[in-house]
Amino acid sequence: MDWPEWWLWELDLPSPHLAKRMLDRGFNDLDLREMLEQAVDLRPNHEPGRWVVETKWNAVPWEVIVEPLNNEQRLLVVTAYALEPPR
Repeated sequence: MDWPEWWLWELDLPSPHLAKRMLDRGFNDLDLREMLEQAVDLRPNHEPGRWVVETKWNAVPWEVIVEPLNNEQRLLVVTAYALEPPR
């Protein structure tokens, strides 16, 4: 896949929203970086300017929502969630 130029920008995390989701869903910033390194696809989100990153973590499919901050050349991680409940 041809990744957009913003894919290599510095990550902007964690926001208060993301920090709560990380705690609730049992992952940390290193896990999130691993998810992004293992990304397999990228598609536009329903929110304009945001993207859905398809990945896996601990053998479970996950989606990570990101928003490129063009003025700052940073990649904001909005949230991440598993597509099936943990076992």
